[in-house]
Amino acid sequence: MIDSNVNLLVVSAHAADFVWRSGGTIAKYIKHGANVSLVILSYGVRGESNDLWNIEGQTVENVKKIRREEIGEAAGHLGITQMEIWDYEDYHMQLTDERMERMVCKIRETAPHHIVTHGFKDAFNPDHEAVGKFVFDASVLSTSNGVRYDGYRTAKQARLFGFEPHQSEISDFKPDVIMDITETYEQKEAAMNCFKAQKHLIEYYGAKAKLRGNHARRVSGNNQYQYAEAFSRCFPYVGGEFN
Repeated sequence: MIDSNVNLLVVSAHAADFVWRSGGTIAKYIKHGANVSLVILSYGVRGESNDLWNIEGQTVENVKKIRREEIGEAAGHLGITQMEIWDYEDYHMQLTDERMERMVCKIRETAPHHIVTHGFKDAFNPDHEAVGKFVFDASVLSTSNGVRYDGYRTAKQARLFGFEPHQSEISDFKPDVIMDITETYEQKEAAMNCFKAQKHLIEYYGAKAKLRGNHARRVSGNNQYQYAEAFSRCFPYVGGEFN
């Protein structure tokens, strides 16, 4: 069972990453009462809005407007109420010291038990790789008493999980965690359908959820698992028994 006292922080490089890769998990945590915060670092205007740029006379501001509407609609389907869009330029994203400070402060503010973000390797998407390393570093810095920012207490080290990248095998992705999302898959599907700017991915990630659902059934023996999402672990499991 998901603990309703858990704080979950999700950091998405671009507008729709959080839906494709963890929408069902986010909705599941929210459904069971957990406190979920979402940070979207960019609208993905330059690298992840290709369909919109096929429209004659398209502008950066109009693309942002469309993507903002898509994000808001998708967040509503998942039940997200705590969300920030930091509006950094993408492709490629510049993650400066000032932005590192901002992320460290966000981690300390939300005090997450778990952080879900991009993994360290993602073929053909340098922003995803950079964000994975950026969030990992920020999580470590957030635990140091010597890294001082006024008004923010030191955080405990959160458990970090990496999204499954688009090109899983090419990115050497290992599904360390397979999360059953059967109870929230319809919410994820509704959220995916909000992103007309990347409509070619809707069918792909629907098929991916079915594939991981098959793996969930095979590994667990639980035939109730129909849809799932996969994640990598940034840290090993620690406990007094196998889990």
